[in-house]
Amino acid sequence: MAKTLFLVASLLVLGNVVFLQASFPPSLITDLAKIVMDNYCSPEKLMGMKEDIAAAGANTDVLNLPDGESLAKVLTDGVQTTVSDPRLRVSYEPNYVPVVPPQLPPLPPEQLVAILQTSIKLDILEGNIGYLRIDSIIGEDVAEKVGPLLLELVWNKILPTSGLIFDLRYTGSGDLSGIPYIISYLTDTKSVVHIDTIYDRPLNTTTKLLSMESTLGQTYGGVKPLIILTSRNTRGIAEDVAYCLQSLKRATVVGEKTAGGSAKIQTFKVGETDFYVTLPTAKSINPITGSSWEVTGVKPNVEVNAEEALATAIKIINLRLQVPAIIEESATLVANNYAFESTGADVAEKLKERLANGDFNMVVSKESLEAKLGADLQSLSGDKSLSVTSSAGIAPPMEYSPEMYIELIKISFHTDVFEKNIGYLRFDMFGDFEEVKPIAQVIVEHVWNKVLHTDAMIIDLRNNIGGPTTAIAGFCSYFFDGDKQILLDKLHDRSTGTTTDLLTLGELTGERYGSKKSLIILASKTTAGAAEEFVYIMKRLGRAMIVGETTAGTSHPPKTFQVGESDIFLSIPTVHSDTAAGPGWEGAGVAPHIPVAPDAALETAKAILNKHIGGQQHATS
Repeated sequence: MAKTLFLVASLLVLGNVVFLQASFPPSLITDLAKIVMDNYCSPEKLMGMKEDIAAAGANTDVLNLPDGESLAKVLTDGVQTTVSDPRLRVSYEPNYVPVVPPQLPPLPPEQLVAILQTSIKLDILEGNIGYLRIDSIIGEDVAEKVGPLLLELVWNKILPTSGLIFDLRYTGSGDLSGIPYIISYLTDTKSVVHIDTIYDRPLNTTTKLLSMESTLGQTYGGVKPLIILTSRNTRGIAEDVAYCLQSLKRATVVGEKTAGGSAKIQTFKVGETDFYVTLPTAKSINPITGSSWEVTGVKPNVEVNAEEALATAIKIINLRLQVPAIIEESATLVANNYAFESTGADVAEKLKERLANGDFNMVVSKESLEAKLGADLQSLSGDKSLSVTSSAGIAPPMEYSPEMYIELIKISFHTDVFEKNIGYLRFDMFGDFEEVKPIAQVIVEHVWNKVLHTDAMIIDLRNNIGGPTTAIAGFCSYFFDGDKQILLDKLHDRSTGTTTDLLTLGELTGERYGSKKSLIILASKTTAGAAEEFVYIMKRLGRAMIVGETTAGTSHPPKTFQVGESDIFLSIPTVHSDTAAGPGWEGAGVAPHIPVAPDAALETAKAILNKHIGGQQHATS
């Protein structure tokens, strides 16, 4: 039950001082409460107020305040606290003069336009960016009278612009019926759209505001960049316009959070007194968000000081004007270079569809464009390696001393020899062949020779995130005999149109492990890229048993492409494994022979090899 208006108000009386003689009529509080109950826009917030009115009418202490202004303040605090709405206000005005909204005089359309033009500012900025400032939203009736002239003098000058800045920073008045008129001209008119719902409490009506079925003249459409500027002085109907266009994702709001006004405010005289109560009698309910801009205001997509809003908007529009070319070029790069042709073509087509549907209409910075483009590429392809990347080139090789190389290798590799002479080798990334080649002898001496003479080996790639595939052929070669060359895989590169045979190497640094001794590879869903290629080859050729989880299903290491002349770069996988015998590992990953949880994979592998080696030893004894 709501608190009684009287109780809330009386608690705020200074020191609960009670004066001997009441200065105001006893019915004041009950009359005030009844006005609120009958007219306030959200009756659901007034539950229990009927009972409160009866209780309030029996208490008159608060009426003993010595002057109307003090009582009005106390009553304002009371109604605002009771209803939890700062828009309710009680005033004491012995000389009250009703505020009459300014009405345009019954003048010919030409003269009406001349008057309207004093509140309209139009400009064409550098770069063919339109600028339109309107300080009052005209209603439907006025628009019908002056529509053709406004079309000629204002709207037709805006239509050819490449983008529009709609300045509502100074707009504090307007007519509800003007909302569909403005929004219809700033969107597509292919179908009628439910813009807003207005509930009027005194009239007990719910009105749906719909976009217009047709407009006089051409609309601005739903694709060209549209920025709305706001400030803390943007109020009422202007807030509704900004909120509707923002919710429709047609406009980006730049500036300050708006005032948080009301769709409709009315003032009522309280009984036969000089007290008046002002309260919202209608409310806006947006059909998309289910919420409203009232009280809380419209939160900008890009929040800056009102003075900086115009400059910020110009930067955003200039970026937006580049977006179509960037997306088109990105689609072309993916279609022409992505490893799997059909997937690349599909991603490119859908990316262009999203551009046409306005999915990129809300980007506000290079960073937000990159984030949106990258997310779309990955969601459309299912490939995390297809992404937006930095322009950083390949870092120059580091110059290490022999001692530093040894320490680096000790950190990068982990070896062990378990019971029954089972070797264990773990490393978490593949290195580029050209970088590894100079230190191959160091790796052999400090890593490989520790596990070379074991009777079986476990290679742990559970945490291996990939890296270049240039070292794969060499690493695989250690686990095959050197008497013949073996075709490990065929790699097709779409960007160059070439297919390369991946073959075992005839010459290696150090000794081979050979093809006879048992080999188990541990894998997990973290195992990715080059590590997956190694797992795939060793499984397909029957050289190793795979234990653990299905690998990540990523792709071969991508190449970097610049998007046109922009400073945006794409990371595109261009290489795929031989698919003549069916799909490779890209996308799906490599399934293990023995699926177990990653943390159980090592013990499972040791148990398998212990049993296998034990059986061999028993057979030979």
